[in-house]
Parts: sequence; structure tokens; C-alpha cells
Amino acid sequence: MIAVTVSPKYQVVIPRAVRQRMDIHPGEKFQVVSFDDRIELMRTRPMREMRGFLKGLDPTFEREKEDRV
Repeated sequence: MIAVTVSPKYQVVIPRAVRQRMDIHPGEKFQVVSFDDRIELMRTRPMREMRGFLKGLDPTFEREKEDRV
């Protein structure tokens, strides 16, 4: 685990080892999620890049009677 320090401007630097492992480049966008006592950064991806990510998913399933109002 690598420790980072929050600057007076509330900024943190992503350590080089993490940037290299995750292939992070300047200008990339992330969503910030806080959960209990932790902060998570999730890379945002353009919708064009998401095309086909559900390919092969089986769309058949049984609905319960109370599924629709």
C-alpha cells in the first residue's frame, strides 16, 4: 500500500507505480465516490468505447407475476 499526502489545495498525486500499472495519462477523467471512510476513483469511459460490452449476454429470463404494475 502506498501512502499519499493531501496538499493545502486538497490535491493528491497518484503515485507513479499506480499510474503505470493502470495506464493513466494526463487529462483522463475520473468519477470520485466516497463510501464510509474511503475514497474511490473510477475511470470514466466515452460511450463510444462502451459499444459491444454486453455482447454475449443472455437476454432471456423469467419474470415474476408481480414484476409489472
